[in-house]
Amino acid sequence: MDNEAKLILVPTPIGNLQDITLRAVEVLKAADIILAEDTRVSSKLLKHLEIDKKLVAHHKFNEHKTTGAIVSKIEQGNTVALISDAGTPAISDPGFLLVRACVEKNVKVECLPGATALIPALAVSGLPTDKFVFEGFLPQKKGRQTRLKILAEEPRTIVLYESPYRLVKALGQFAEFFGPERKACVCRELSKMFEEVNRGTVTELQEYYTEHPPKGEIVIVVEGKQN
Repeated sequence: MDNEAKLILVPTPIGNLQDITLRAVEVLKAADIILAEDTRVSSKLLKHLEIDKKLVAHHKFNEHKTTGAIVSKIEQGNTVALISDAGTPAISDPGFLLVRACVEKNVKVECLPGATALIPALAVSGLPTDKFVFEGFLPQKKGRQTRLKILAEEPRTIVLYESPYRLVKALGQFAEFFGPERKACVCRELSKMFEEVNRGTVTELQEYYTEHPPKGEIVIVVEGKQN
């Protein structure tokens, strides 16, 4: 790694710890400061990698307050590595505000390629992969129905994240807004011991998960509107 001060976004495994890249380990060992979404979660990863460094919390509850100070640290010559609990920082995780602040200050930003849940889910879904739209988490309340009405007309494959506690409700709403025969794929616990991939119509999947309440991390891939 070169000696130029910068912000480096470092993807971390979404489940299987073997999915960390050699380059990611090198960057974390060399960084002056490591920012973590949850220091308790990330400390387990660093222990596994035999990296003995103090973690600094950087999450959605403090990022507005701490971003300026972090940019200043980089400007003073420090290389800062940002990791989230799992996957790539800034993708449905903290990081966007810090990246934007660095860009505005002409501070160098790099992002390592690596783990993310949306691409494996899309790849195994059996739905078209040539064009897709990533929606992240839908609004929980305000604006949710408006967003669903827009997505009902989306011709590209749709990839979403959802809480296991809201999965059945979400699939029911997809049946209501997209039609009960719209094809979908639910990926659960990707790369982990109890990984599960279920494909079918949104109605079939709703019925399945009503009978089998899900646990863990969920990615939903939904077929786009067919002309």
